[in-house]
Amino acid sequence: MRLKMHSAMQKTKSVSELLGGSSKALRELRLRLDERSELLLRVRSALPPALVSHVDSAGLERGRLTLGTASAAWASRLRYVKQELSERLFADYGLQIDSVKIKIVSLRR
Repeated sequence: MRLKMHSAMQKTKSVSELLGGSSKALRELRLRLDERSELLLRVRSALPPALVSHVDSAGLERGRLTLGTASAAWASRLRYVKQELSERLFADYGLQIDSVKIKIVSLRR
């Protein structure tokens, strides 16, 4: 069986061209990434200094704040400050937090 080859070669694009390009899906993905990065900065600014470096991710959807941390020990410590964190995020940024979920995440670096 013979496979047909395309007669015209497609021009290759660099990663920066793809990420900065006009693709709607990529623009939406970039916007979501920027929003989550901004939220993570806000969450970290509202936390006690000892916990700042232990929050690896943050997401907010329909009033639920989800925080990612690397271990059960840090998750436990974050649970103790979730009410204070919610209040600070509302006071400082107007973010309405109805609930906080803390997940243990493994980040591959």
